[in-house]
Amino acid sequence: MSATPLEGSTALVTGATSGIGRAVARRLAEQGAEVVLHGRDRARGEALVKEIAEAGGSARFVAADLADAEDTLRLASEAGEVDILVNAAGVYVFTPTAQTDAAGFDRHIAVNTRAPFLLVGALAPAMAGRGHGMVITIGSSAARTPAAIGAAHGASKAGVEILTRYWATEFGGSGVRVNTVSPGPVRTEGTVAMLGDHIAALDQVNARGRAGEPREIAEIVAFLAGPASSYINGAILFADGGEVSTLPG
Repeated sequence: MSATPLEGSTALVTGATSGIGRAVARRLAEQGAEVVLHGRDRARGEALVKEIAEAGGSARFVAADLADAEDTLRLASEAGEVDILVNAAGVYVFTPTAQTDAAGFDRHIAVNTRAPFLLVGALAPAMAGRGHGMVITIGSSAARTPAAIGAAHGASKAGVEILTRYWATEFGGSGVRVNTVSPGPVRTEGTVAMLGDHIAALDQVNARGRAGEPREIAEIVAFLAGPASSYINGAILFADGGEVSTLPG
């Protein structure tokens, strides 16, 4: 591959075997990064490794369950020296509060909030010691736009936003930048499976009149990972097509 903005860097992308994470992993590889792919399905992970290699990139796969704290820390250890951490893995089950049990709530917090926290704690100090690094987390518009269902998801993503601001302050002086990309509805395998025949509803919630595509979020992540965004730190970048209120009037 020819010289690219991320050549010589290593990126760990969680949730890389589907949806936004997959699009991010492919885009960072195109930009020259060696990508450590995380997921739970080894077959899908190895297939993506092969796909990236055939396109001229470099990747390897590490399986881990981010709902398990020890497995999350093992992932950080096996990833090795990382320059870019992209927290793209996520749980999103939209149920009313009374229908969300303790295990369901805990899983949202474990995967969406605790796993990024543990990975940053394990990897960012080494980035700081080298004087450079990027942490990018995929948030959600659910953190700022309440709905009648999905409180557990919204709470877990709101946690990521405040962590981003804390981490930007904690590590910013050492050359590590920390930002969050906050998408609105995005058409992924997960959202299609969850909504089924109601998938068209995703196209009714913003000024663009359509849901986002994973590649569009991946382009923003690639920008934040590269040198062109060198003065962006502690930001929550909204990528929601101009989300509009569902309230009357």
